[in-house]
Amino acid sequence: MDIHTIREFFTLEHMERLLESYRDFGPLAGILLPIVEAFIPVLPLVAFVLANAAAYGLWAGFFYSWLGSCIGSLLLFALVRKFGRHRFFTFLNDHPKVRQSMLWIERRGFGPIFILFCLPFSPSALINVVAGLSRISQRQFALALLLGKVVMIFIISYVGHDLLSFVQNPLKTAIAALVIFLLWYVGKKVEVRLELAKK
Repeated sequence: MDIHTIREFFTLEHMERLLESYRDFGPLAGILLPIVEAFIPVLPLVAFVLANAAAYGLWAGFFYSWLGSCIGSLLLFALVRKFGRHRFFTFLNDHPKVRQSMLWIERRGFGPIFILFCLPFSPSALINVVAGLSRISQRQFALALLLGKVVMIFIISYVGHDLLSFVQNPLKTAIAALVIFLLWYVGKKVEVRLELAKK
């Protein structure tokens, strides 16, 4: 891919065409993609949230992303909670790190789960699975998830709702990239602290 092709991709006209074709699917795509991401964590949730906010506007894009992500996480949690003692999950239940994380979540409850869900680059699929295997109450998990995802998804949606201006303004893009990097850095620091707290 040469520099000319890259420039063509990021032109205002091309970005507007992409967003228009995405919008044609209605809210279904905006809700379904985050649901699927909860089960396939290699998919980029941040990209889906940015696309939703750019295509549907700040509030609708935020709501579709939040709803889809929360539904997906709750479904995964419920499936693991129901079938977690099944022989298929034995390797997870017996893994020392997983067992340690399960006990830690049971002891600490709402707080750390809420903080982890607030951070854009935390491993949410892993949190859902470990929480499902633990004995944390469904109500505690759901509350931490619903509130934590509000924070995380709103931050990304705020950047995404005016995505075209970020494409046109390099300074705005640099500031957004810096904020995302800082969130990632804080997330890593919190993860390390939480790891130390478990020991």
